[in-house]
Amino acid sequence: MTVSSALPRVLLSRGALERAARAHVGPGALVDLRHDGYGHGAAEVARVLADAGATDVIVDPEHVEVVSSRSGLRVRTEGLPDVGPVALLGIPDATGSDPLDPVMSLQGRVLSTKPLRAGEAVSYGYTHRATEDTRVALVTGGYAQGIPRVLGNRVRVQIHDRMLPIVGRIAMDVCVVDLEGGDVDDGTSVVYFGGAAGAREALAQWSAVSGLTPLEMAVVIGRHGQGEWIA
Repeated sequence: MTVSSALPRVLLSRGALERAARAHVGPGALVDLRHDGYGHGAAEVARVLADAGATDVIVDPEHVEVVSSRSGLRVRTEGLPDVGPVALLGIPDATGSDPLDPVMSLQGRVLSTKPLRAGEAVSYGYTHRATEDTRVALVTGGYAQGIPRVLGNRVRVQIHDRMLPIVGRIAMDVCVVDLEGGDVDDGTSVVYFGGAAGAREALAQWSAVSGLTPLEMAVVIGRHGQGEWIA
């Protein structure tokens, strides 16, 4: 197993960004792409915006040259934006409401599964003990990739069409998910947030648990992970 294969993937939907750009970015609109495009990668987001007809963006000073050269847009480092990151990137607000499809999705995968008997515990500190016999999955993704440790025992992830709980403490690069009587193959995709199904608005729940805003968490996840653009 390579190091990269053991890490979760930060998937970025070009289609979702293009739809949002068409809906929100008019001629001459100033678009806010600070904080490296709020974790989405300012240069690549700017390229999509340029194709959608945008002309002006705000970025951090360290990204001026790369954004300008790759997108051809007029680049500023200050100003009052007409289009902010929530609408453009489909990030849910604290209530779970989002205007369009989220651009970012965080996805791990199942490394292995094992039975967990009633009374047995998982992860360090043993903060979770099974109340009945079940099966658990070890999944890529931990606090080193920006997943808040406080989410352990408090949020769910999507595996196939089911939303299943993270149990025990979140470790550096992995966490444990209770399969609640089911089973999955090694390598199965696990969606932490984003996408078009059950985990679409999970960042809102993460926000309620962690005290961070969905936007802050998107920035953290984007900075800790390697973004991969998909259609």
